Formats: sequence, C-alpha cells, structure tokens
Amino acid sequence: MGASDTDGKMKEKVFFSIIIPCCDVEKYLRECLDSVLAQPFGDWECLLAVEESLDATEAIAFGYAARDKRFSVLTGPRSGSPATPRNRALTVARGQYVIFLDGDDTISPGALARLHDEIASRPGADLYPCAMLVRDDATGRDIEVRDNYPADFNGELTGPAATLMVGRRQSYPCPMAQLTICRLAFLKEKSLAFVDGLRHEDSEFTPRALYSAARVAPLHEKFYIYRIRANSVVTSANRAGYFNRDFAVILRSCFAFHAKVSAEPGFDRGISVCWAKQWLTTLFLKWFGGNSVAKIPRRERLTTLKLLFGDGFGDFNALLARSSAKRKLAGWWVKAFVRCAPLRPLAEAFFTRLYFPLADRRR
Repeated sequence: MGASDTDGKMKEKVFFSIIIPCCDVEKYLRECLDSVLAQPFGDWECLLAVEESLDATEAIAFGYAARDKRFSVLTGPRSGSPATPRNRALTVARGQYVIFLDGDDTISPGALARLHDEIASRPGADLYPCAMLVRDDATGRDIEVRDNYPADFNGELTGPAATLMVGRRQSYPCPMAQLTICRLAFLKEKSLAFVDGLRHEDSEFTPRALYSAARVAPLHEKFYIYRIRANSVVTSANRAGYFNRDFAVILRSCFAFHAKVSAEPGFDRGISVCWAKQWLTTLFLKWFGGNSVAKIPRRERLTTLKLLFGDGFGDFNALLARSSAKRKLAGWWVKAFVRCAPLRPLAEAFFTRLYFPLADRRR
C-alpha cells in the first residue's frame, strides 16, 4: 500500500472522513473531487483509495493530493470491488464521522455544512441515514430520490427498531452504504468492515451495521448524487448469474449473523421475519427465478449453493423457522435441490411453475 500522507500532514481529528474507492474512473473523478473541494464546510479529510487502473485515475488522485493536503492517496492492487479500498481507508481514517463516496458520484452543493449542523444538533448517534438523488448519466436528469425512512420521521431509533422500520417500508431495503453517515468509533467498536473483494458488498455490511447501532438518527438530507451509468461494475454485469457467487457469500454471512443475534436475550422475533422476507426472497430469485433457471447452468447454481451452505443448513434453518409457511416449503425444496440430484428438476419446477407464478398473482 502506498500513501501520500507520509510527508508530515496533520494527524489531528477532523469532522468528516470522506472515503472514495477509485478504479478506472478517469472520466468522472475530477467532478467527484471538485464537488468535495467546493464545499464551504472545510473540516474534512478525503481518502482516495486508488486501485490499479487502466486509465489516468491514479494520476488525477495524486494531482488533487498535491494541491490540497486534505486529500490523501492510498494505493493497492485491483480487487474488482469497492470493499477492499474502503477497508484500507477505514484503517487510517481520523474523522469523527465517515462518508462513503464513490469516484463516479458527487456530493450536492453545501451538503457538508448542512450535515455538520444536523449532526451537531443531534450528536452521538452511531448512524445518520440520509437520502440520495439518482441521476441518469445519459440524460443528466434526476430520476428518483432514495430514502429508507418516512419523510416525516424526525426521531431516533435503536438499530433493531430501525431494521424493522426499513423492513416494513420495502421488501428489500436499498442496502447502499453511501446513504448513511457512520460514526467511526462505532465502526471500530463493532469491528464493522466490508468483505474484501465482494461486489454488492453493501448487502452484507449494511444489515449488520444497522442492527448493531445503539442510536440511529435519520436526517433525510439529499446530500449524495448517485450516477447510473452503463459501464459501472453493477450495470455492466448483464450475464445471468454474474453475482451468484457474491450473493452466496453475502447470504451465508447474513444467515450466520441472524443465528448469532437471535440467540441473544431480548431479541425481537419480528426481526427474524423481516430478514427472512428479504434474504430468502433474494435466495429464491437468484437461484430459482425463471431467468436464473433458464440462463444459469444447473451445475453453476449448485456450485454456488454449496458455497452458501458450506457449513450445513443450521443457520438457514434458524431463519427458515421464523418464516411463513410458503417460504418454509420453498426452503425445503432448496435443500432438496442441494442434497438430492433426482429432485433437482422438480425443485426448479416448483419455483418456476408454482411458487413465483402464485406470488405474482398475489401482487
């Protein structure tokens, strides 16, 4: 790992650590960094976690670090995911609060000052969920606002209560880490980090972080401008099954996390119901949805399911036990698919001809 902050830069605390993973974003990085530089509020550091790129991304990052001592560059090998560079930056961050910003996105004008004032008026929360504008790169138009909390909710929640609120609003809450300002000490106290090399890493990180928080204070500030572009890591992955290995890792971790916390005194069983709805639906769709069955070879789906259930079905069964009758039945067919070769065609037929068609009718 290389760093540009080894030349005597100040080491005192700052209010915000802005962490930006950068790889092959030459086209967008200047706009991203200019949106940070243009903020009237200046008590921040910006950690540019640059991975080996095929364009001028690294040169641009070092150029900004040379211009302004608040920028630091951390270099590392190409991983294919924001997870590893984010983790690298978290180890050296010195802000009170962490903002996760991607190198092809921007911060809205004046947002840091507004965030500072709102956090200062409600200090000490572990997480400050905000909102984002989603912008179409092709047209330049804002197409939606993402906010996981009711716009009229201005109170505070425990992590479990926030988990339930978000779960009631959406069948699968937007898991993007960029939506939330995190207290750095909280992340360190709870040993919260991303899984290195994992794409869709937010889906594994965010549920753990949200549940673990003692205080969650939604702000609704639309500070983040998220760019939808054709050649990003996510949108360029058109082949069916592209993320199945990643989701096997994600769900294995999520099932294990549920098994751990559900055994703790005072656990709210409603959270099991919430997570079962989200995570089991993801499992069924990724491996047994009509598009998956048609386009992903059975052998490939079986291989990734064996990765998911590498330690057996114990954690899966613990979540399944708190699920609806229809999901319990679907879970039985998932296990049959893994365990018994002759039943695999029947398991696929159950999902494609019965489970999902009935679910569509109910909608």
